[in-house]
Amino acid sequence: MINESALLESKTLRDSVLDRTDVLDRVKALSLLPDGMHVTTAMVATYFGVTTEALRALVHDHRAELETSGYRVLAGTELSDFKQLSGIQSRTRSLALFSRRAVLNVAMLLRDSETARQVRVYLLDMECLARAQPAEHTASTDSASLDARIDQRITHILGKTVVPMFNALIETSREDRRELIALRAGVQRIERRLHQHHARLKRLEGLRDDRPAIGVMAAMDSMNGRTFEQHVARLLRRDGCTNVVVQGGHGDRGVDVIGLTPGGRRLVVQCKRFAPYLTIGSPDMQKFIGAAKVLYRAEVAIYVATCPFTPEALHIAAEAGITAVHRGLLEEWSTGEPLHVLE
Repeated sequence: MINESALLESKTLRDSVLDRTDVLDRVKALSLLPDGMHVTTAMVATYFGVTTEALRALVHDHRAELETSGYRVLAGTELSDFKQLSGIQSRTRSLALFSRRAVLNVAMLLRDSETARQVRVYLLDMECLARAQPAEHTASTDSASLDARIDQRITHILGKTVVPMFNALIETSREDRRELIALRAGVQRIERRLHQHHARLKRLEGLRDDRPAIGVMAAMDSMNGRTFEQHVARLLRRDGCTNVVVQGGHGDRGVDVIGLTPGGRRLVVQCKRFAPYLTIGSPDMQKFIGAAKVLYRAEVAIYVATCPFTPEALHIAAEAGITAVHRGLLEEWSTGEPLHVLE
């Protein structure tokens, strides 16, 4: 699988995404000169959190590529004209300027910058480069589509007919109640596996489409908070959870989604749709633990975020029995992999 470091090694890959300069502002605000088009070396260094010396060394090593993407050095009359037009007050005899494309190019070359790394990760999400695969034969596509429809039909029958039948029998039975519960659990496991298989087949169909697909995480990054909570609720229902209710908003007491696991345990979920360069810290985790364990008396508590968790937050979560679903795990869950805590 292609990861963000591939952009560091492949100029062809870098060239293919140079037009996605909007990613820069999604990761972090980029300040521009008064002309609204360029930034200086110092401004680029500030954006990426590196020294100007490190940036100049990068330019020295990759000057030809950066000039192609919009880097240039002004001097003489050209510099005087630019100062007059842009209102810059400076006595410097030369001025290095980066266009937004050149700044994006720097992000794909700069190794020792967390901001640059986040830009690369976001680019791969947006362009779906990590999932690019050759197209298969039409016959294989038709077969996958048929399998997906069969799985969907069987899952519908199990969920709408077989499981409700077991629920009714369990409510009215006394002697065979334990055996019926075990049988229902087996049916629900099959239902979840079919859900997962169906999701994989649909994902495969998407990869075979000639149109470029948007990345899974990029799609979630474009959601608002409420839509993201509903997305998480759909994932829970897909994996066999019942009585799933989205209650995020004012008065939710620190919990966005509640429900029951496939095994009937009380479930609560906190959802945070944050930018990928942010983190969930220990105060956030401690607040959720209090709501989940004290207010809701949850047996299963899940904290879902579109960004990483700090090491301290993960340590606290592990001690309290909280499942922390970070950006990478959320992507796997969204594309069909189950959360083991729900099994």
